Amino acid sequence: MFSNLGEMVPRRLPGEVTWLTEIAHDDSERSITFAQMQAQADAVARGLLARKLVRGERVALVAGNSARYLIALLGILRAGLVAVPVNPKLPPATIDHIHRDAQIRLTLADGATLSSLEGRPSLRIDNDVAWENLLDAGPFDSPAMRPEEFALILYTSGSSGRPKGVPLTHGGYTWAADLLVEAGPPMAGKRVLVAAPLYHMNGLLMSLLTSRGGGSVVLLQRFGAAQYLQAAARHRCQVVTSVPTMLALVARETALIDALDLGSVETVVTGSAPSTEALFECIAKVFPNARVTNSYGTTESSPVCFGHHPRGLPRPPLSIGYPVPQAQVKLVGGPTADEGVLWLRSRAVMPGYLNLSEATASRMHDGWYDTGDVMRRDAEGFFYFVGRSDDMFVCGGENIYPGEVEKLLEAHPAVAQAVVVPVPDEIKGQLPAAFIVRRAGAEASADEIKAYALARAPAYQHPRFVEFVAEMPLAGPGKIDRRQLLERAQRAFGARRAPQRLDRPMKSHP
Repeated sequence: MFSNLGEMVPRRLPGEVTWLTEIAHDDSERSITFAQMQAQADAVARGLLARKLVRGERVALVAGNSARYLIALLGILRAGLVAVPVNPKLPPATIDHIHRDAQIRLTLADGATLSSLEGRPSLRIDNDVAWENLLDAGPFDSPAMRPEEFALILYTSGSSGRPKGVPLTHGGYTWAADLLVEAGPPMAGKRVLVAAPLYHMNGLLMSLLTSRGGGSVVLLQRFGAAQYLQAAARHRCQVVTSVPTMLALVARETALIDALDLGSVETVVTGSAPSTEALFECIAKVFPNARVTNSYGTTESSPVCFGHHPRGLPRPPLSIGYPVPQAQVKLVGGPTADEGVLWLRSRAVMPGYLNLSEATASRMHDGWYDTGDVMRRDAEGFFYFVGRSDDMFVCGGENIYPGEVEKLLEAHPAVAQAVVVPVPDEIKGQLPAAFIVRRAGAEASADEIKAYALARAPAYQHPRFVEFVAEMPLAGPGKIDRRQLLERAQRAFGARRAPQRLDRPMKSHP
């Protein structure tokens, strides 16, 4: 057992094996071995300590995807410092807020993000000369870390306000590391495609877990649907990782898909946002030899709580899995014991939001984390995501979870993506409105979409308003900007205003 998360990639792994291949926007590539990565991570740790940084101080990473990003992060951790990945696309005022909130001592950045740092102490990692100046080559022994010491501070997307800092501890994630490797697809000797941003838990954790399992990471500097498919085919990737929005865009590249050999892909892993059966079926055609799996985790709690069924039962489509024995789960506040808001408790759950006692009190209860995610459990104990408790709205006294309606609409053969939001109504209180992205080459009218929903679900769920869009707006890595769509729907369809009601979303109280 290791105590410093910077040692998550075992040093015993064969040094000559390719650790990571980085693919730039222009399709140029460079590869680095495990031995080179380990030596450079040690050199980063030595270089940071030579700059008089003290154990526990915070170092931000404000840069795009690269091998050096991951090496720098491991070096920060090995030095006993705290890594703070930051979305480089955030407005300068938000980046400034994060620096002040986390008390950043030094920022590692790339040329594209330096202007947003407003003169703060920083070093470039995308410039060869600056990178070499950071490194202090030589052996390094990572200090043992106490379980409660912070390893990382990740910031939530801030879709409901300013981003919140989520501290993650060395003890929590060193404990979780092997559990997560065991729960995921086999990684040893596998080539794993990663395209999600490394400042986000999805891309960061998949890269680290691949490395710990002895696999090789194929890393895109940034996601593009065509480049994603080409990289999977060219590198004969066995595992591809994603968020659902990426897969929806990939599925639209029909001509390219027909021209590529994607038969090497054995597993498609998606997570960080809800999926639908229609998307799974579509992706199964893109990667004909692959099993498509749905993962679940939050920044605050990690993906450690769900895994394989104890009796070896195959995971049904869309299920997030069966609770692992090392973590505790419960469903709270629902109409039955098998539906409600998911609460989690494990050693990987955050200790609380950074500098936000009220936000912590609203989500943390005696070690339990209230996820705000509504789940249901089937007869075999598998869990399924239903929707967000704070997304739920009431139509004529009936609770509507947008995720359920979206899954229904995405089963229509002409629908690639659907997002459902409420608009006010004087009679019903709120009515569902749908934004639809059509499949490539498909046609469907608003009336057809409404009729399809009416024929397959309770009448109160069918969208009264339908608008077709070319693509969904994003609020973060693969996360649809529901707030923007809500405002757009209310401008377009919300002429009728709802009276005040007593209806409230599902409460997540025990």
